[in-house]
Amino acid sequence: MNWLLLVLMIHILAALGVIGLVLMQHGKGADMGAAFGSGASGSLFGSSGSANFLSHSTAVLAAVFFLTSLGLAHLSFSAPKSSGSIMEGVVQSAPPASTPPAVTDEPVTEGEAQDAAASRADNIPQ
Repeated sequence: MNWLLLVLMIHILAALGVIGLVLMQHGKGADMGAAFGSGASGSLFGSSGSANFLSHSTAVLAAVFFLTSLGLAHLSFSAPKSSGSIMEGVVQSAPPASTPPAVTDEPVTEGEAQDAAASRADNIPQ
């Protein structure tokens, strides 16, 4: 299995897991008393008690998400780049047409016009 695909699958699963765990958690200031200011007396990051299973799981999945993000960036930039032109593999279907005769401003004499008409008549396939 390709490493890039494996890391991408782990990355997507970790992202979905973090989203689910964050939505399941109960916020620290979500009590009814927080609406009236009683929840603001806590410290900056909430109480310093032990975190429950959901917050530990969220932290682990966030770390996995971060590491897989770095891994995907490394794998995508270290992939071998092809050198050369994108037109190298193109096959021409028909040879280029011959160039038409140059147009000049000089007047054509009767003899030259008859010679040109005769040469065109000779080039027509029978």
